[in-house]
Amino acid sequence: MAVAQPRPKSAPKINATAKGKLQMHRRSRTGCYTCRLRRKKCDEGSPCCSACKNLGLQCDYKRPMWWSNNEHRGLQKDNIKMIIKRKKLTEKTNSATTQVMTPGDETPPGLSHSLPTSATFSDSIDRTRSASIDSQFSLDFDFNSAPGVADFTAYNAQMHSSHSQYAPMYPEYSPYEVDVKTERQMFVNDSLTRRESTISTFSTYHPPAPPDAMLPSFPADADWLEDVYGGRKESLAEEALNTNFFDFSHGVPLATRQVAIELDEGDQRLLDHFIEFVLPSIFPILETNQHGSARSDLILPALESNKCYLHCCLSISAQHLKATMHIQGEQIDNDIMRHRYATISELCEALNQDEDHRQILEATLGMIFFQCSVGRYDDSLPDIPWHQHFQAAISLVQKLELPRIVVEMSQQEHQTPFNMTLTSWIDILGATIQGRAPTFAHTYREKHLSSSNSSLGLRELMGCEDRVMYLISEIACLEALKRDGMDDIQLCQHVHSLGDQIGLTEIGESGPKIPFNAQGVLSPKQLSKNITATFRLAARIYLCSLVPGFTPTQASCIGLVAKLASALEFIPSGPGGFDRSLVWVYLIGGSVSTLSSPFRNLFEERIMGLGELAQFGSFGRLACLLNEVWSHVDGQHTPGGSDAPYVSWRDVMQMKGWDFLLI
Repeated sequence: MAVAQPRPKSAPKINATAKGKLQMHRRSRTGCYTCRLRRKKCDEGSPCCSACKNLGLQCDYKRPMWWSNNEHRGLQKDNIKMIIKRKKLTEKTNSATTQVMTPGDETPPGLSHSLPTSATFSDSIDRTRSASIDSQFSLDFDFNSAPGVADFTAYNAQMHSSHSQYAPMYPEYSPYEVDVKTERQMFVNDSLTRRESTISTFSTYHPPAPPDAMLPSFPADADWLEDVYGGRKESLAEEALNTNFFDFSHGVPLATRQVAIELDEGDQRLLDHFIEFVLPSIFPILETNQHGSARSDLILPALESNKCYLHCCLSISAQHLKATMHIQGEQIDNDIMRHRYATISELCEALNQDEDHRQILEATLGMIFFQCSVGRYDDSLPDIPWHQHFQAAISLVQKLELPRIVVEMSQQEHQTPFNMTLTSWIDILGATIQGRAPTFAHTYREKHLSSSNSSLGLRELMGCEDRVMYLISEIACLEALKRDGMDDIQLCQHVHSLGDQIGLTEIGESGPKIPFNAQGVLSPKQLSKNITATFRLAARIYLCSLVPGFTPTQASCIGLVAKLASALEFIPSGPGGFDRSLVWVYLIGGSVSTLSSPFRNLFEERIMGLGELAQFGSFGRLACLLNEVWSHVDGQHTPGGSDAPYVSWRDVMQMKGWDFLLI
């Protein structure tokens, strides 16, 4: 008996279906990065895809900064989820409101229709602008925090009377919410370098104007706008940063850089102390200007590759450790002297081989300049004077032909040799300490007269304009000529001429100002102007001291010292300030200040602000020297009853046997 068998289904159809299920679509590589992060299909609309436009997200077709970092990518994904969650919550609330209110009822304005807001309105600027601190797309924006409540009482007077009646009738319903978006852009040489946006929201029952219309102005807002934009005017005028200004290579930032050096336990402790405590006090103005980081790009690499430089820094670290931690005993003194001897031995060996001149110069300059940040004035350990080290530095600079390089350097190929800049700073101010002409005075004169590129990097390194430093070099040359017997008439003529040159550097300057903008951020440009003003006044005092018959009690000198004290008020003080970078300015002004001068009170306040730091380095040596100078002149009179003659700070240093480099 035949049994009917069920007809099998067509196998090809099953295979085709399975094949269709297993087949995967080709992923697009040209979609926006926001959709790629969400793993959603992007229609690649321009200027903004539909998904980002509907959700009010930032649409990036160019690779954003957060894409390269997994942590930032995760934060961006969480922020997008929060935006979508808020969007859905808003839609749900609006839907429930629409169901409760029926057409024909007295519906308050704004519940039956809506205007474009920042969540639904997008333009071409949104997808190209960078994330800013006050933008809702910033990675630092906290979506979980409550929004700030602003006072918009000025708009209450503009509320329409027919709408105000709905406020008590419908307390549960919100009025219009109007978003005001403000864009700020900064251009340098016609190139867009900065773009910021802010979005502020206010509520009103009065129907707002169309999106492209201007809001009405109110008298109460005029002063606010003037203060805000007046305060930000200088910050927007900041010069563009040039991190390749100096010739050292640029590597990993200091916070993430690791120094790989094999040392024993004692030396490793000194190295860690140097990096953590000594390094932050070196070149603070250069770090503020952000024209490259000498700490992470010059000092740390030199520690790894330059053995002489390493011993120099370990010796400096031991000095700092001894002074700050009040450590006494043979062990710490042996560490200081052991590394000093090793530094000198390595230097002599390198000089004999006549190789690696740049590395030798870096170590020699470090032995000179780093001493300005550490140690006490009464440290009795034997050491080679700074000016003997500088003689070796002069020889190395000449072998490297750095003066010729900086003179022939044009504006286009601008990458200043850092070693020449630091050498120039020590040379100019060191010459004023010794009363001689700077070694490279001719080079500074050529740079001062140059029409193509007069910069030597002194402003970027230490804050003072190069032209003012060149004039201080000329004043030092004039003092050397005076010591050699220059005629008083010629001397006064040169003093008058140099005074006019200093006056030319003041053209266009408005005087010192608070170096912080409206947001409390330090402005490097204004800080440099303030520092330049203090050096300019100190240069005038130095120049006046060369005039025959000069005394600190002259009215002109008293006035200059008072102006200097006023200018120093605009220099940030305290451990994080810049007083320790202005030792030469305090020396010139303080040495001629009288007992009733406001400079004395200011100096005492700055010492109190620095605390224990005021006892170390060049600033501690300066404080000790000024106290000695003041003890010789305060209250002293000649037999005739007039004021005592001028006592030079150099004479006091010679009498005490001090050989300080006060820069």
